[in-house]
Amino acid sequence: MSLGRPMAKHINFWLWIMLLPSFIISKRYASIFSHSPNNRCSPLAFFVSHCHLETPQRSAHRFFHKTSSVYLNRILFDTSEIDKDTDNEGDANDAPLATVTLSKEDYRTVHVAKILGLQNGDSLRAGSVRSSGDEDHQLAGLLTDESTITWIPEGKIRKAQPTKNGDPPGSLKISIPHPPKTSLWNERNGTQIEDSANDLSDTPPVSLLLALPRPLQLGRILPMVSQLGIDQLVLTNARKVPKDYFGSHIFRKPEVLRGLLVEGLAQSGDVMLPNVTVTKRLKIFMEDELDDMFPPGEVARVIAHPQRKNVAENGGKEDEVNSVKRMASIDFPANGPRRILVAVGPEGGWDEPHELDMFTSKGFQQISLGTRVLRSDVAVVSLLALAHEVCATDSC
Repeated sequence: MSLGRPMAKHINFWLWIMLLPSFIISKRYASIFSHSPNNRCSPLAFFVSHCHLETPQRSAHRFFHKTSSVYLNRILFDTSEIDKDTDNEGDANDAPLATVTLSKEDYRTVHVAKILGLQNGDSLRAGSVRSSGDEDHQLAGLLTDESTITWIPEGKIRKAQPTKNGDPPGSLKISIPHPPKTSLWNERNGTQIEDSANDLSDTPPVSLLLALPRPLQLGRILPMVSQLGIDQLVLTNARKVPKDYFGSHIFRKPEVLRGLLVEGLAQSGDVMLPNVTVTKRLKIFMEDELDDMFPPGEVARVIAHPQRKNVAENGGKEDEVNSVKRMASIDFPANGPRRILVAVGPEGGWDEPHELDMFTSKGFQQISLGTRVLRSDVAVVSLLALAHEVCATDSC
């Protein structure tokens, strides 16, 4: 039995009335009648069923300094960024010791404009990164709290100041003053920092041997370890570390690894970059390189591993199987300042008993943070903090 034309019109009318509220409040209202190639549903299909509207896919990669504000406690730059016209210039009173010009798109320039809101002539904390390859550069590792900035307008912008929405007007020029306003690297030219308690140029007493974690996790750990301060960072393989971790972009692009470490330095206000060693064969490293890098008579060696427990047959009482030390009770070499090497395994722990026995034979003292199995980033931060504390109890 077919409905007549008046009855069909009546049903269609009430159908539109029922669907009108959802049609108005729907966020798809504007896209229903659009002819965008990404919109593949027709107006009729919208009422019959929920059609799929394609949305742009977001990248899974993390872009540091772009998606969120990075709060920098010191603006750092490489010695290669120092302007050539003032590099190692004389003692002219009216000229700065050095200048650094950063582009408008540089994340440091954006930070000075948007977060700090500095104007021409304002003071800025700055420093140059010092690494193992910069020993010959006079300005490597300098520290200053009294550098001044100068905005260089570009394009249609004429005022040398941040715009109303906080964007930089153009390039940023940082002028580094002469000593004593600038502290040069102590071992290079003999300039002493007035307050030795705030001397950040001393080599940290803690080093880290880390079984390689997942690449995404490593990207989080690297800024953390440089914030806390370490002298040597050894990234190594272990039985429970997949081999493809070494194919990460962090190792294929050395500037990425360096950038993550510099990010942590800028947060802490330090300038000394850790020395990084990557080894894919743990056993060979332990036999050939360990004693040269960390002499047993100068550096205490500790290995972190979760503490194991067994459940006793009588009454279900838990008994500790292995008695291990805590960080505060480790033994240090008798001579010299306290220095320590901390070995942290993968999330599954070091292989038992093979890897643990190998470390023990090399003089590593086994320590534990308890019976909880921690993620690598949590374990690293906790152990480094404890290591710095135990070194600070003695004159490091």
